[in-house]
Amino acid sequence: MKAINRRMVVTALVVVACFAPAAAPAAAPAVSAEPAVATADVGYAKPGATAYLDWRLLDRIRRANAYAESRPGFVGMVVRDRKTGAVRRNIHSGTLIWACSTPKLAMVVDLLLRNDAGTVSLTAEDRDLMHRMLNSSDDNAAHTLWTRYGGEQEFASRFPSYGMTDMRFTDQHPHHWGWILTTADDLDRLMNYVLTRLPAAHRDYIVNEMRSVAANQQWGVWGAGAAARPGNKDGWSDDNDDGSWLMNSVGFVGPDERYTLAIMNNTQTVENGYAVGMETTTQISRIIFDGYFG
Repeated sequence: MKAINRRMVVTALVVVACFAPAAAPAAAPAVSAEPAVATADVGYAKPGATAYLDWRLLDRIRRANAYAESRPGFVGMVVRDRKTGAVRRNIHSGTLIWACSTPKLAMVVDLLLRNDAGTVSLTAEDRDLMHRMLNSSDDNAAHTLWTRYGGEQEFASRFPSYGMTDMRFTDQHPHHWGWILTTADDLDRLMNYVLTRLPAAHRDYIVNEMRSVAANQQWGVWGAGAAARPGNKDGWSDDNDDGSWLMNSVGFVGPDERYTLAIMNNTQTVENGYAVGMETTTQISRIIFDGYFG
């Protein structure tokens, strides 16, 4: 995403519930268990008596969180097991961070559903632009579709329906699809909306697009490794001229896209922030999932 020389970090109040599912060891202090599903968490497995994570995966998540805490800046992170409903989120999962290009995923969801409802008629050109947004995170494609189909008034008013209930615009960057403040919790809910709430044809289309992204998006969740068959949508931008970068990634891994992972990283002031942030987000996914599936 094209850089804008602005810097803003807004930290939301995060209440961490440390209730571990009965079938799993207690979570590390910085990683919370989810004892119940929030109102926005509809459409996928709800935690209950079977809401557990394999102890090997739980250990990997703890190590990934420790790694994240050792890195420059801060990381918001959410891991979800869609089969059991178990969730682990760290203390920054509710921290507001610039979304960068991750709302392009929500834009595609919105366009597909509006086309189904008959309120828009997507052309072959529109569908090519949607492909370019998902495949290489093409900004020009996003700008075109954003303005062609109603901008903030049309798109953003429905984003909360897809799980992005934390998101907000600011006076600094009004009306721009990339400069929305959002959270890792939002991206987790959005990804799970795609996987469980969309009609099968739309879900399969998006999953296939996310599994075949161009080289410029093969990092972040992609770090899970080929055996995990990952798919992701990344977003990135320099937050200022001081080297700070925003490096965000959301996606799925494993058989039947069983696990989802949302990562938002603000490197803050660090030399070569782009490379540092890419390494941080990729290594988090690698620690959690690489080698776990075979």
